[in-house]
Amino acid sequence: MCDTLCVRTNGAMLFAKNSDRHPDEAQVVEWHARRAPGTELHTQYLTIADPGAHAFLGSRPTWLWGVEHGVNEHGVAIGNEKIWTVDRPHDQPAALLGMDLVRLGLERARTADEALAILTSLIERYGQGGSGEPHRDEPYYSSFLVADPDSGFVVETSNRTWAARPVGAGAAISNRISLSTNWTCASSDVAPDSDFDTYRWTRMPTAIADDRLALTGATIARGCETTVDDLARTLRDHGRDRGAEEMPGAIGPDGSGFSVCMHRRESHSQTTASMIAELSTSAPPRSWMSLGNPCTSVYVPCFPPAVAPELGDAEHWRRFARLRDRVEAEPDQLAEVQVVLAPVEADLWAEADAAFVSCERSRLDAFARTAFAPIDAALHRLGV
Repeated sequence: MCDTLCVRTNGAMLFAKNSDRHPDEAQVVEWHARRAPGTELHTQYLTIADPGAHAFLGSRPTWLWGVEHGVNEHGVAIGNEKIWTVDRPHDQPAALLGMDLVRLGLERARTADEALAILTSLIERYGQGGSGEPHRDEPYYSSFLVADPDSGFVVETSNRTWAARPVGAGAAISNRISLSTNWTCASSDVAPDSDFDTYRWTRMPTAIADDRLALTGATIARGCETTVDDLARTLRDHGRDRGAEEMPGAIGPDGSGFSVCMHRRESHSQTTASMIAELSTSAPPRSWMSLGNPCTSVYVPCFPPAVAPELGDAEHWRRFARLRDRVEAEPDQLAEVQVVLAPVEADLWAEADAAFVSCERSRLDAFARTAFAPIDAALHRLGV
């Protein structure tokens, strides 16, 4: 599972993603510096040519080379989603994972247009294959949302086949094919004017994603008035009028129970990381990164390369995982956890905004060095 969205505001593009993966799979946030061209690049399963890399901030499951989402030094943000199609990923040899493609796009693209060209050329050349999950043999195909300060694309794939459309004023993707006939470019094996929905595997009900797409779509509909706070509330939403204050209910045949902030241990799907990014033509990109389920975590402001080093430590991810497990076992404790964490986040955001307005790199670096200290103190108060 996963949910990704972007929305154009006055002077910027906001981008957000919840990464839903195995409940016990740690995910860390890392700044990757520029890399000079080399001879070989080792992705998860393939060795390919290495033209070098732009610097980027990425959220990486610790056993993977690739990343779930991220933003690079040029203000390009990318996230991916698992989708089910008529092509069988188990029939394909190990190739590129969706997470490999996210990282390669961040490493190689200066714009959303470049990212689209890079992703699709890699998909056509190498294909997709190999398990994307650590505890079972689970290969899958991906859709992608790509954005920069001025533009972006929804990209949907089935092995080496792909189609894409511009995001316009905003777009959202989830765990289903959503392009129909409104794609504007595609691989050569997609007939003109064809319906890309014919690639959807009909045995997988779209209900698992439809409620979530309705919620993210409503956020996009706010248009230029959308704020980072709006995106944080959306990413913390537990569905069906529950907001972030009440845990999701049982899975229903109509898709209820599958929420943007995912808590579906029985289906091996929990939100294990989250990101919000602001992409602007007038300022460097900045982001807000969360370890684990955002309803029981804190969005930590980051000003790449100024990033709190604790975000790269898997043990801190596990602390938030223990907090998540507690509220899932005793849902009444969710309010108690949020009462402790919410003011810490609010204070951090206010301090970060003041540092960002100053445009002083030394002040941004100092913020990153100390940002996790109040979070650490709050986690100790909560006993994790």
